[in-house]
Amino acid sequence: MAALASGSALGANDTIRLGLIGCGRRGGQIRNSIARHSDCVFTTACDVDQSRLEKAASAIGGDVATYTDYRRVLESKDVDAVIIATPDHWHAPMFVSACEAGKDIYVEKPVSNTVAPAWEMVKAAKKYNRVVQVGTQQRSWPHFQECAKKVQDGQLGQINHCVLLMFGAGGRRNRRSSGSGTPPEGLDWEAWQGPAERHPYSRSRQRGWRSYYDYGGGSMPDWGAHFTDAMIWYMQADRTGPALTSAMGQYIYSEPDPAVAPDTYSVTWKYEKFIGTFTNASLPSRDPQMVRSDAYGNYFYGENGVLHVNRYGYEVMLNPQSRRGADSIKPERVMDPNGLSEGPESNFAHATIAHGRNFLDCIKSRKQPVCDMEIGFYSSLPVLLAVMSIRQGRTFTWDGTAAKAV
Repeated sequence: MAALASGSALGANDTIRLGLIGCGRRGGQIRNSIARHSDCVFTTACDVDQSRLEKAASAIGGDVATYTDYRRVLESKDVDAVIIATPDHWHAPMFVSACEAGKDIYVEKPVSNTVAPAWEMVKAAKKYNRVVQVGTQQRSWPHFQECAKKVQDGQLGQINHCVLLMFGAGGRRNRRSSGSGTPPEGLDWEAWQGPAERHPYSRSRQRGWRSYYDYGGGSMPDWGAHFTDAMIWYMQADRTGPALTSAMGQYIYSEPDPAVAPDTYSVTWKYEKFIGTFTNASLPSRDPQMVRSDAYGNYFYGENGVLHVNRYGYEVMLNPQSRRGADSIKPERVMDPNGLSEGPESNFAHATIAHGRNFLDCIKSRKQPVCDMEIGFYSSLPVLLAVMSIRQGRTFTWDGTAAKAV
């Protein structure tokens, strides 16, 4: 019955048949991680870049079907679920179509590059009863789960401030828009742009798409969606939006360019019970063996102490002004020098493997994964509102009833 409810019949021996849409670097990482599970198989791959598509097909091996049009993947009766790992501006159209086609979905974060299409994804997942896993794999990482418990059990006392730090201590530059050129052979530039505004081809737009508002929005929605996900998860606010969002950005290292995100930014969010701030400035690391181990990630400031967590590990520090801190928490530091590695045996890969395992299990059980579509929306919402605030130069209020920024 679960197979029938999913809109397709699972393969032999309950093998889940997967289609990969988007065969770039991140798509390959997700494919390699999920393919480690013996109860799934990639039957199709899709990309508008023929060279990437051929490389993906070779890596998958076997009798894999290849397409340059994602709609062919959704029409296939040999696909139970799809992985959407395209540039952000394509997520929503593909996602909604996949829901309509009865496919379950693993979609990368942020869920979209703008708010309105992201909300359409939430509505589609509910309407068609799809199993959706958003790619915030830190929710499947044991030490992130351990730290969530520390916060939610009240070990730090009441938390008033969540500080999110992106890599950067000055000098980090975003790409700038460039002139037109000729698309490389095998790339369908028209299809690549899809729902975005039309522009002549440039290598900068294709390879550096994350910097462009048309397709992404810079490091803030890219890496930032992981930080905001941890913030609302730990603070048990993962199905609510920020009451207020105020952000500013500045082009310090380059001339202002309205097509790309600024290189310097600072954001403030007001939630019901805490304030969140996010900036791409941090102190240089004190640990030469693990560069960035203490210079980025999430800081949770509580009455009794401070918790710092990132992909290297975590550190719990006492609040010297607290009388209760010494009795309620124990200072500790747990770090893994391979935490940021994308290698197949690294902890990062293990987190994606576990996230994929949860997705596959939920396809069979029809339960909600650890980061369902609604949670994924509210994880992405803070950074998408921050982009709006920077671009329009104003503060936004989130109207949860109407599901829109005002």
